[in-house]
Amino acid sequence: MGQLFLATTAEEAGGTHRIGGMEPIIATENLKKIYRVGKVDVPALRGVDFVVQEGEFVAVVGPSGCGKSTLLHVLGGLTRPTSGVVLVDGNDFMRMNDAERTKFRRHKIGFVFQRYNLLPTLTARHNIALAQHIQGDGFNPHRFDAVVEMLGIREMLDRKPYALSGGEQQRVAIARAVICEPKILLADEPTGNLDTENSQLVLNMMRSLNRDFRQTILMITHNPEAAAVADRIVRMRDGRIVSD
Repeated sequence: MGQLFLATTAEEAGGTHRIGGMEPIIATENLKKIYRVGKVDVPALRGVDFVVQEGEFVAVVGPSGCGKSTLLHVLGGLTRPTSGVVLVDGNDFMRMNDAERTKFRRHKIGFVFQRYNLLPTLTARHNIALAQHIQGDGFNPHRFDAVVEMLGIREMLDRKPYALSGGEQQRVAIARAVICEPKILLADEPTGNLDTENSQLVLNMMRSLNRDFRQTILMITHNPEAAAVADRIVRMRDGRIVSD
């Protein structure tokens, strides 16, 4: 990506930076993450330079253990990097404490994982609505209806997860992730537990979210067919980006 230029302006004092005259929604420079396993340092990210513009759909691919999930966890504020620059929606994660990153995630980032993580005692409707209440803005029926229609899940709203197929559960999980209008949707192997038909259905719906709602999406996958729906494919190996 080349050198990032972090402007020293009044914005910087508030933790917001301009990079090269533009403000990408995600930007990293020389990003490193090292895990300590016993007495051994295990590098997961080895100097990652990476930019995502608002409204892009980017797929990050690579073999198991290449660092792609660690990258997603760092960009989502779930894991603190060891060193480097991490800017997400103009906010410097290296300057934020755990409480600040948690608040940021709640308002700015939606997550979709391979495991659907739906609450088993709640209906699909209440699983989705709960996310709005947790954010603190209360239930928004207009946004709820728009997301439900987009994902085609109205007929399953009053069913609990055990009564839904894997593909249906993932669609509900996506609805929960985007119901609060996050700036960024981070998806970690979202089709990993699905058969071919349901995988394509979920990918088409993510494509629609990106196209119709201008939802910025960063998707981690090892599946080249899943990656093909994205605008960009970034390949990782051994903790580094090897092609973009």
